[in-house]
Amino acid sequence: MQLNTDKMIAEVEDGIGWMTFNNPERRNALSLEMWEAIAMIVEEFQQDHSVRVVVMKGAGDKAFVAGADISQFDEKRSNAQQIEQYSATLSGARQRLADLDKPLIAMIRGYCLGGGLTVALNADIRIASEDAQLGVPAARLGIAYGYEAMKQLVDLVGPAFAKEIAFSARRLSAEEALRIGLVNRVVPAGKLEETARELATTIASNAPLSVKAAKFTIGETLKDPSSRDFGAISRMVKTCFDSRDYIEGRTAFMEKRKPNFLGS
Repeated sequence: MQLNTDKMIAEVEDGIGWMTFNNPERRNALSLEMWEAIAMIVEEFQQDHSVRVVVMKGAGDKAFVAGADISQFDEKRSNAQQIEQYSATLSGARQRLADLDKPLIAMIRGYCLGGGLTVALNADIRIASEDAQLGVPAARLGIAYGYEAMKQLVDLVGPAFAKEIAFSARRLSAEEALRIGLVNRVVPAGKLEETARELATTIASNAPLSVKAAKFTIGETLKDPSSRDFGAISRMVKTCFDSRDYIEGRTAFMEKRKPNFLGS
């Protein structure tokens, strides 16, 4: 994989694809080059059959991602044309995250703000440390988020909390984020990576076709009824029942051993 920045790290270990935002001196603020690299990494993980689950994390102990790299604004977002190009890059990366058909976990330590939160919203599961702070500061910067990011927020926490988060632009503690459903779990900072790794390992050991079908079907439930692809759901269910992994799962259960799923 050829990345055009050293501020993104991609690693694969035991079925887990690790994507690290590596800009700790700026609290992992996202530069344009990092957004470009995100799209490349996610596509690589999508095509790599050895990767069964992806975990996103920030380098250091201060932040997951503290937002956009404002130092680039004068150079990369100084006029309408540059803003359009910048927005297209961001949109493409977010779409790659949204289209990933493998489970995506966000391991959130410290600041998860603005663009960092929009990245985390694309995760299927968000695990936060007790010192995490989450928020959307757009209203304090004179900017607005588009439909997709706001819809993801509403889908998670409902319109009332989404409005409070967006209108107030304040930072939520990890416990408050847990209470309203913005994160799945809160753990001590020293247990964060261990918890994320344990969950990712558990997912990676399960039948990939079953996990893929579950992710797709749950995603369809969030769409308008007229847009749901029931045919695709039925095909994925059938594929699972016709798979060698289905035979392996039954056999392993009867033999009281751990199954060895191959994803076929």
